[in-house]
Parts: sequence; structure tokens; C-alpha cells
Amino acid sequence: MLEAYRKHVAERAELGTVPLPLNEKQVAELVELLKNPPAGEDAFLMDLLENRIPAGVDQAAYVKAAFLAAIVKGEATSPLISKKKAVEILGTMQGGYNVQPLVAALDDAEVAQEAADALKKTLLVFDAFNDVTEKAEAGNAIAKEVVQSWADAEWFLSRPEVPEKTTYTTFKVTGETNTDDLSPAQDAWSRPDIPLHSLAMHKNSRDGIIADEEGVVGPMKQIEALKEKGHPLAYVGDVVGTG
Repeated sequence: MLEAYRKHVAERAELGTVPLPLNEKQVAELVELLKNPPAGEDAFLMDLLENRIPAGVDQAAYVKAAFLAAIVKGEATSPLISKKKAVEILGTMQGGYNVQPLVAALDDAEVAQEAADALKKTLLVFDAFNDVTEKAEAGNAIAKEVVQSWADAEWFLSRPEVPEKTTYTTFKVTGETNTDDLSPAQDAWSRPDIPLHSLAMHKNSRDGIIADEEGVVGPMKQIEALKEKGHPLAYVGDVVGTG
């Protein structure tokens, strides 16, 4: 699995785009490797687990959350992941399949504080909100801390202030920009693969826009050159958003 994914990363790099995240089957294989890591692969395995799996309610995320939850409950082990580390990783998954394991961990003194810290920053908890409030009302001080944090909007107020000034580099597009310029119908087959599909944006040159490969790949080199200025890019067109 590891060599196959490394090959995939190299192939995507040749296309000028990022690798796809792991799917459900690949995550299941990754879990087995994490239980008994091959020599010298620790860092790569952890990078895949932490950074290459979709968050939320993707099926791959379900496998990831289930494995981490099993570690927290003592039903699975990995020499690379402690109970606290498992909770910390669950806390990065932005809601969905990670919520119930975090709520359950509020009753585990060993990791309750870590679970609380994760839940304080997790907004997409849906009905699990009731589970946390029930624990708080039943006397769980850590759960009460989470509810109070939500009430105080700490997730928002702890964020950096919006800067008074931000500098952008403009990607100037002359004329009209319509849907087909940004997402060409001829390339509809690649729309589920957003990074790959994005290469077709403005694949037809116009004044000030030079496609990397006319009719195939848009001005990626031009965009990369603008990014080298060190500022975020802002798309600026004469007319943007027509059908």
C-alpha cells in the first residue's frame, strides 16, 4: 500500500497536481500497518493518518475515527499512537465520525481534558450537544467546561484578529469570465477530482492569459510565478460570474 501511494504521489506530481486523499480501503490497510509499523516508515504512516484522509463524514474518515476510538477505549493499540495522541488526532477531524468518541472520552479521566479541548473547537456536533449537556448536568465538570466554552464562543474569540490590511497579488483576467472558463464542459469527467480539474481553468489563452498547453492546461506556470511574490492571489476580472 505504501509503495503504491508513493507511486501515485509521483504520478500526480508529473501532472502538476496534488495526490488524492486515501480512500476507505487504503485507510483500512493503513490501520493494519499502524498496528505493526514496518521499519523506517513511522513518519510516513503518521503523515498519511493525520494529513491524507478526508475529514467529516467520508467513509475513509469513518475508518480513521473508528481506529482512533478503539485506541482510546483500549480495544486497539499502535506503538505510534498513545491514547492522548488518538484524542488529539480525533480533534482535528472537524465534526462527523469523530464526535461520539470525543464525547465518550469526557468520562475517561486519562484523556478527558484533551477531549474537552478538542470539542471546544468542534462546532458540527449536532445531536451530540445533548449528550455533552447531559454529562454536564450529571456532574461531569469537564463536560460543563465544554458547554461553557461553547456558550462563551471561545472557538471564535480565540482566533487571530482580522488584520487591518492584507496585501494580495492580482491575477487579472480581461473580458468576461463564465462558467466554462473556470470549469470547461469538455473536462466534466474530471470534476470529481477537483485538483486535477482545476488544471483546465482558462485553458484557452486570451489577452494577458497564457495557457501552459493550449486547450488542455491553463496558465498554471503564470499563476505559480505570481505566487512567488509571497502574497495570496486575488482573481480580478472585468466581468465575473455569468453563465
